[in-house]
Amino acid sequence: MSLLEDTYENFIIMNKVKMPDGYGGYVTRYVDGITIKGVMDFDSSLQARIANEQGVHSIYTFTTKKSITLEYHDVVKRVRDEKVFRITSDGDDVFTPQGAGLNMRQVTAEEWVLPTEKTDE
Repeated sequence: MSLLEDTYENFIIMNKVKMPDGYGGYVTRYVDGITIKGVMDFDSSLQARIANEQGVHSIYTFTTKKSITLEYHDVVKRVRDEKVFRITSDGDDVFTPQGAGLNMRQVTAEEWVLPTEKTDE
């Protein structure tokens, strides 16, 4: 195990599901999916704070193993405090090369609030 992996904690990938609402439409909900290991880092640099003031909210970097590829707008929940994050980049963009000693993949993320029950008709 590497020092990087020592910092990993549990996250749950949230699955978006649509269920009948009993009135001919359906509701959209997020339900717990599989548990993965990773680390969510907050960028508190001056540049990130300026960007945040200008409307850029992707100020987290989520690091996982290369075997986990998250996609744009996937949603993960940190188990420790149940804080929810939405992925804001493509998991195929940043990962260590095949011969590297590190086994990691990174995406950007933003804090996110799960939508309340939404009825679609």
